[in-house]
Amino acid sequence: MSDHLQASIYTPDPAITAISDWLGVPVDAANFPSTQLRFRNDRAARSIGLGGLSDEQWVNHFGRFAPLDGNLPQPLALKYHGHQFRNYNPDIGDGRGFLFAQLRDGAGRLMDLGTKGSGTTPYSRSGDGRLTLKGAVREILATEMLEALGVNTSKTLSVVETGEELQRGDEPSPTRSAVMVRLSHSHIRVGSFQRLLAIEDRDQMEALVEYCLNQFPGPPPPDDAPGRDEPAVRLMHNVVERMADLAASYMVAGFVHGVLNTDNMNITGESFDYGPWRWLPQWDASLTAAYFDHSGLYAFGRQPEALHWNCGQFAVALRLLAETEPLVFALERFGPLYMEAIARRWCWRIGLKSRGLELDSQIVAGCEKAMRESKTQPDTFFYSHRGGHGFEGELGELVAGYSSVESKHEYWSDDAPQSMVIDEVEAIWSAIDKRDDWGPLTDKVAALRRMAVAHGKAPIAAGHFDPQAGG
Repeated sequence: MSDHLQASIYTPDPAITAISDWLGVPVDAANFPSTQLRFRNDRAARSIGLGGLSDEQWVNHFGRFAPLDGNLPQPLALKYHGHQFRNYNPDIGDGRGFLFAQLRDGAGRLMDLGTKGSGTTPYSRSGDGRLTLKGAVREILATEMLEALGVNTSKTLSVVETGEELQRGDEPSPTRSAVMVRLSHSHIRVGSFQRLLAIEDRDQMEALVEYCLNQFPGPPPPDDAPGRDEPAVRLMHNVVERMADLAASYMVAGFVHGVLNTDNMNITGESFDYGPWRWLPQWDASLTAAYFDHSGLYAFGRQPEALHWNCGQFAVALRLLAETEPLVFALERFGPLYMEAIARRWCWRIGLKSRGLELDSQIVAGCEKAMRESKTQPDTFFYSHRGGHGFEGELGELVAGYSSVESKHEYWSDDAPQSMVIDEVEAIWSAIDKRDDWGPLTDKVAALRRMAVAHGKAPIAAGHFDPQAGG
């Protein structure tokens, strides 16, 4: 979402009500002891016609969850299953969040307002349905950094501190609490389809496929794709294309999501639900983000494999509607699409004009080798070599054949690039935790948005559904 995008008039459109009887259950938000506004994303709010809300109105809607006019009369906790670290779990669903509203953005696109930390639901199991304030601050930082680096991500719209003291086993307790609202194009997950396969409901599966194709359209499958006119096959191709690009965007950003379970995979290819994420301190394929990821399943270098595996589970679910051959055909496109996306995005980030997949892939491989050998932090590497500067040897000779992308933005003259390594994250949180000083967070968000302007819009595949349009 960029500052130049047109503002929108508030246009409610709770389209999900057509399928909500079986996709979710109505729930109530928690009644918090207090509600103190800590973060409002006015840029995102303007894109959906809510930029004019007063702070009082904002808290009423996004801290107390009074319904928005013409929208869902009651929040919906969505139902889904999922593979969690490759173990199938039918006992999940929205356990500390819900779908609060749907509305159109400035480009006419359907958008969701979903929550995190809004209270218990029928799917909370033993959880308290709450979110720590630190978790909310981390989500602000993750979404702002990812957006600046061209990753298709949810946007953090709002954070309201809620006045409760939470007990957590993985951080000092008691700790402060918050409720967060995210803006994204969808909250339909791979796990939403897995649930329908598990209960063998073909009619509901067909309705969900139709909903996704209508609301999140993509290009048609290749001409030689078998079953290309079948709705389930069309959606499979769209999801594979989006997931391949998402995997590439993670790698180019040097980002480790940490928990790439199928219930965290949005069929729009939109990254969301950030927990134990990390940015690379150096180029290391084995770096994991979650302390509980003992096998390194979701390590940095295994993220493309993880998203490909999740696409495979999506294909398994769609077998309720389609034959195996056309779904496998779509799944096998993941690898080539990933290679195209990583080459395209790598050239964009390092400021070179693409010369085609074969040469661009050599640039990627050479840069990776240089980062591993030099142990340079990736943000610093991309920044210092912007436009192909400073390369030597074979890589220098290869880069010499490229044209650089002209950019006169003052960001490229800064002493150092923006980054999001863990020490900086902890310092921003410490200022809030110890002194209630929100200045470092405010300054960081502004700096990241400035970096986003300097980079410009990330490249997507020609003719494909644009994850950044209007939102």
